[in-house]
Amino acid sequence: MERELALEIVRVTELAALAAAPWMGRGDKHHADEAATNAMRGMLDSVSMRGTVVIGEGEMDEAPMLYIGEEVGSLQGPEVDVAVDPLEGTELVARGLNNAMAVIAVAPKGKLLHAPDMYMEKLAVGPALAGKLSIEDPIRTTVEKAALVLNKKVTDLTVMLLDRKRHADIIRTLREVGTRIKFLSDGDVAGAIAPAFPEAGIDLYVGSGGAPEGVLAAAALKCLGGEIQGRLMPENEDQEKRCIAMGLTNPRKLLRMDDMVGDADVIFAATGVTPGEFLGGVTMLPGQRAETHSIIMRAKTRTIRYIKSQHYLPNKPLLGQLYQPGTKP
Repeated sequence: MERELALEIVRVTELAALAAAPWMGRGDKHHADEAATNAMRGMLDSVSMRGTVVIGEGEMDEAPMLYIGEEVGSLQGPEVDVAVDPLEGTELVARGLNNAMAVIAVAPKGKLLHAPDMYMEKLAVGPALAGKLSIEDPIRTTVEKAALVLNKKVTDLTVMLLDRKRHADIIRTLREVGTRIKFLSDGDVAGAIAPAFPEAGIDLYVGSGGAPEGVLAAAALKCLGGEIQGRLMPENEDQEKRCIAMGLTNPRKLLRMDDMVGDADVIFAATGVTPGEFLGGVTMLPGQRAETHSIIMRAKTRTIRYIKSQHYLPNKPLLGQLYQPGTKP
């Protein structure tokens, strides 16, 4: 892939974040997601690529845009797979909570896993633990191994997971061994990436969350030198059939990094909507300006760029075309 693509796609997440930001704290996750999706789709047309959405807002019959199989980009440039989450953490924005962001990943055509919209069991770690742990182990064994590798006491580890009833057994075990727990209300991508950022203070991420979010996290972790292991969790025969139809002949096989994002290059970009573990949120400034905080990474070079931008909003025509709070739809 061309290096210029990295800086092009961050403009996509910036606009999606700017579109979602006015909905922060308004209790309306649907309009927040719609605004981010419309903005992202509009900006994608300006990107020099021939992209196909492999992870998006759903199937064609349930999503008007950014649906799986949709062609995006200027239709000039490299052929790529595109995975998007225009607003990762819709509920976070609606409630004014941290860790909401706009996310995109791009890889050469045929490299990104076509992950169905279902749960995935996950184990995500940073560079120090990459290749050292196994999702096959019980959680007690996992934290004991992690402590040994990191030269820490088990009681000094911090494990992050979604605050869900389905994680009751994991939480019970972690508390029995004395490991610290940091809960997420939402924001599965940010949570899985967090162990790769020392400043986040997270040693590993465990539990189950969305499979599409797992692939997006895998793209970021490949750029960061971390690792994620996953296993799909189909809940019924229909979900089993859906996996098979999407090319996953063994729906419950262990999925490693190469299974999710391939063995070639991948680019990941995210822009914060609300403040999070490693990104600031959108800040509205005087004079019709707004500030965004983004990260853009590429696996081939392992370059990580943080971009702080100020935007003059009247010069963003796509934003003006969106339905915003206080205006008539």
